[in-house]
Amino acid sequence: MYAITMKNFGDPDVMSWSVAPDPQLGQGQVRIDVVATAVNRADLMQRQGFYPPPPGASEILGLECSGYIAEVGAGVVDWKPGDRVCALLAGGGYAEEVVVPATQLLPVPERLDLHAAAALPEVACTVWSNLVMTAGMHSGQLLLVHGGASGIGTHAIQVAVARGVTVAVTAGSQHKLAMCKELGATTLIDYKNEDFVDVVRSIDGSAGADIILDNMGAKYLGRNIDALAPDGQLIVIGMQGGTTGDLEIGKLMSKRGTVHAAGLRGRPETGRSSKADIVAAVTKDLWPLVTDGTVQPIVAAELPIAEAAEAHRMLDSPDVIGKVVLRVR
Repeated sequence: MYAITMKNFGDPDVMSWSVAPDPQLGQGQVRIDVVATAVNRADLMQRQGFYPPPPGASEILGLECSGYIAEVGAGVVDWKPGDRVCALLAGGGYAEEVVVPATQLLPVPERLDLHAAAALPEVACTVWSNLVMTAGMHSGQLLLVHGGASGIGTHAIQVAVARGVTVAVTAGSQHKLAMCKELGATTLIDYKNEDFVDVVRSIDGSAGADIILDNMGAKYLGRNIDALAPDGQLIVIGMQGGTTGDLEIGKLMSKRGTVHAAGLRGRPETGRSSKADIVAAVTKDLWPLVTDGTVQPIVAAELPIAEAAEAHRMLDSPDVIGKVVLRVR
């Protein structure tokens, strides 16, 4: 098969579309003929040598894909060749074929284009596992989303609004904030010119954010605690602002606050806090909203897989809203 391969770590040009070994199908797995994959920030980090795949995972980039099932392994009973699926991967998506546990598959609704569907698994599983399964997000709460125009952010806004939650977002341009407003966010914060703590505290009837979804990590840690409401929850899913920060325990205790940090790629396939449990919950409770169009993938651009380097540069630019999709077929 062909796949994006790298001879070394470095800038986007280290990637090339070339021959790679075919993935081997195992028990409980399916083989997918990949139609599309999507670019995630984790891919950029792995390309630079900062985010190695978990033990046993493919070293090929790509944490999600869409396509058709080509073959099912022993023990797979709920899926068959020809099914339209998208999948959550530990790696291997930038390729013509990938194998994945059947427990990490999601059906692609007939109304949804397969290319667009490739942009869903990572954001859907990240948002649902953190905001709903962990934080228990529910109607009447205030959610603050940092990076509201990102793939995660645009998805989180839609899910929150569908659950009756008021959404505040930060973004770095009026263009991005306008898209967040279109998706349902009601408090729009230009982080370059406004202090998000002051803005969140000034919202009518607000004592702060009940939940904060944060992609920055260390840089925002202290200010996020300031922005929390009593009994609020800070959910950290990224480290774009650094990995080590100071936490004022007394301030957190006075708010009875919680700080929760979690990734997705390194979770076990099955068992407690597993990918299988998350995908099952997403399929049951979130997928109906995708099927009826309430929650939609937000795609900034689609490029051929051979132009993966340009796609990485695009995602790393300040202008992209939503996801960048790579077309394999």
